[in-house]
Amino acid sequence: MDAMRGYRRPVTAARLAEQLGVSERTIYRDIQTLAGLGAPVQGEAGVGYMLKSGFFLPPLMFGADELEALVLGARWVRRQGDEALAAAANNALAKIAAATPKDLRDDMAETSLWVPIGQNQPDATDIHVRPVREAIRYQHRLRMSYRDEHGAPSERVVWPFALAFLEGCRLLAAWCELREAYRHFRIDRIAAVESLGQRYPARRGDLLKTWRQELGLREEH
Repeated sequence: MDAMRGYRRPVTAARLAEQLGVSERTIYRDIQTLAGLGAPVQGEAGVGYMLKSGFFLPPLMFGADELEALVLGARWVRRQGDEALAAAANNALAKIAAATPKDLRDDMAETSLWVPIGQNQPDATDIHVRPVREAIRYQHRLRMSYRDEHGAPSERVVWPFALAFLEGCRLLAAWCELREAYRHFRIDRIAAVESLGQRYPARRGDLLKTWRQELGLREEH
């Protein structure tokens, strides 16, 4: 069930078997057992299985590798120039530590995995990261004053749906009303940005799916 929770779409028994290191027959048997116990599993053989929406498993104990991944990820987020995300990362780690046995809390505090100082350092333009990120969350139209790689200015209204934290820059993916097409905008080339407070007339998930298809990108689970 914990493995299925990591998928937003039905996952096949073959994939679950590979992930868990067991046979497909074992997966089919366990699915039947779980269903018989009243677990909210839906799907069928040959199509795939998933947990019904709204179901939550109780918190699980984190392993050493999982804790190291969480600490390293939080340390990376703290260097991205977004104060709200940095604070959220610290708060999340504090909550995890509070619910973790003392020996594992000590491991979290003493982990030797670090993000080097100077890597992905923010600059003044990263003040635009938070309004862009919030516009993505609420699916709001954004108005931007933008300069391209040659310094030519333009005014854009876009439908933001993804923000990539790349080495040395932040890249916004959005539908551009001016170009009537998908476009990418570097955050450090944005001179000014404001949310129009209006939901754009499309689902963020649909924009993201079409954009991935155009670029030939695999879907993340």
